[in-house]
Amino acid sequence: MSLRHTRWRAIGGAVLWLAAADTAPAAEQEVPAPFVAKFAIEWKGITAGYTQLELTRSAPDTYIYKSRNAARGIFRLVFPDAISQISNLSITNGEVRPLSYHADDGSRNIGKSVDLKFDWQTGRITGVSEKKPIDIALRPGTQDSLSVQIALMRELAAGRAPKSFSLIDNDEIKEYRYVHEGTVTLDTPLGKLETVIYRSERTGSDRVTRLWLAPSLGYLPVRAERSRAGKIDFGLSIRELKTG
Repeated sequence: MSLRHTRWRAIGGAVLWLAAADTAPAAEQEVPAPFVAKFAIEWKGITAGYTQLELTRSAPDTYIYKSRNAARGIFRLVFPDAISQISNLSITNGEVRPLSYHADDGSRNIGKSVDLKFDWQTGRITGVSEKKPIDIALRPGTQDSLSVQIALMRELAAGRAPKSFSLIDNDEIKEYRYVHEGTVTLDTPLGKLETVIYRSERTGSDRVTRLWLAPSLGYLPVRAERSRAGKIDFGLSIRELKTG
């Protein structure tokens, strides 16, 4: 089962995270404080596993963002290996820039791994994606599937409503649109949370991701659902959050 086709890599990406509410000026906004968030992975009403997101600061302007998914119970038979992703990113002139990205399925088969380097001076993305050499032009604003979450949170906290983001996906850069769908209050293990709902989609794909973002938590997603052709594949719901 390749990373390209596994639903578990998509789960990490599904936690891609608008509010029209008043916020502080952009200049006053910072990357969210370091945090660890745990989410339950829901499949047809059953908890199939958990995913954990962790943001740490490695230097004043650089960060490490990690995602790790693990199946539970009988789902281990279908998804025996944990899927992990790591993004090293920087904040340059207020812009989130991925520096490197790694993903693997926890097995010894390195042919399923993805390793990418983002060279913003030469404007190239290089590396390997599932044994395939990668060397493509790096467009301004391009993100990986983890760094885009931080980029989106910063945009929302600054009171801006981004319409799209460019993401590197295997060997090409794809454009994802974001559409504001409304607001709702959710009951969560963290208490009642006001959220805004946002839809993410790409032209030519029948997959849609819906996100419930909590302004009080710096626009951290507290719920997400991914559907295909109108049918929900899986959902994510927050269970625990530690900050600082």
